[in-house]
Amino acid sequence: MTRNIEGQPLWALILVVVILLCQSTWLFLDGRKRGCRYWFWSLWGLIQCPFPLLFYLIFARKVFRRAKT
Repeated sequence: MTRNIEGQPLWALILVVVILLCQSTWLFLDGRKRGCRYWFWSLWGLIQCPFPLLFYLIFARKVFRRAKT
């Protein structure tokens, strides 16, 4: 029922494509909203997962900021 493409089931390849597209779209939209090189983040998000998302959250969004005391 499922065809293999280079040893991978078709549903797994479709799942990977959907994850990469969702990640890239979110990086593009959020990067454009915040003005953080959105083309770079979205293109990188199309070819790899999850490192572009993690690096975006750390370096562009700076989610691990130190609290000002």
